[in-house]
Amino acid sequence: MTRIFLTGYMGAGKTTLGKAFARRMGLEFIDLDWYIEERFHRSIPQLFAERGEDGFRQLERNMLHEAGEFENVVISVGGGTPCFFDNMDYMNRQGQTVFLDVDTDVLFRRLRVATQQRPILQGKTDEELCQFIGKALASRLPHYRKAQYTFDGSQLESRNQIAASVDRLQRLLGMEE
Repeated sequence: MTRIFLTGYMGAGKTTLGKAFARRMGLEFIDLDWYIEERFHRSIPQLFAERGEDGFRQLERNMLHEAGEFENVVISVGGGTPCFFDNMDYMNRQGQTVFLDVDTDVLFRRLRVATQQRPILQGKTDEELCQFIGKALASRLPHYRKAQYTFDGSQLESRNQIAASVDRLQRLLGMEE
């Protein structure tokens, strides 16, 4: 039975790496945000607006515990998921946890082109975006660092980089074919 949780800041590449790794290993891939949206027929921003952050985080915790019971799965969790309740401890008990560590410059480059898809980033100048990422990442790092493994997520820009990253993750987790 395999259960792998990918954590890290938004734009770290959790979904990109998670999908490719799951495909290679013959595992199911679940993006927790997508899972929540499917279950509640609402977008994450809608759920935030309707329930407030506290209500959303409780819902997210419940869905993490639901998906965290599945077997043979790679689960990519939202950037804030590890920072609330006992979520990080829960993931560490349930399976293998991997923190995709990406520096602020790479996150800025990735998120700068995705501000329309991420409401929390909309309307920010480049300088404001860079400061926002740096501050948020610094506050979340203590939670992310509780993961069992740290993985460099900066090399996910091309198919070759993604394939090489999947190879490295397989070695890291002791799952070589």
